[in-house]
Amino acid sequence: MMGSTALNSSTPSGSRMFRYEVRGLRQSPGTDNNDYPIRSSDSIFMTVPYNRMNDEMRRITRMGGEIVSIQPLEFDPEGSSNGQSEE
Repeated sequence: MMGSTALNSSTPSGSRMFRYEVRGLRQSPGTDNNDYPIRSSDSIFMTVPYNRMNDEMRRITRMGGEIVSIQPLEFDPEGSSNGQSEE
């Protein structure tokens, strides 16, 4: 259904989110001619739902970016702010 988000998915994999670390993206092809850098960091981070991973990989590649790492994001239903699991 159009307009559904990954968090409302009925499948277990549909609600999973991933963080991409991407290098080499530029805002537009014309910015290569500037005498100053666009951003000071080499990498950017993107949060991508499981069902959009393939589309985002293609888009990043078309834009000249390189995916350095992909990490799953843990969902904590209790809202813990430290992001670490207790064992």
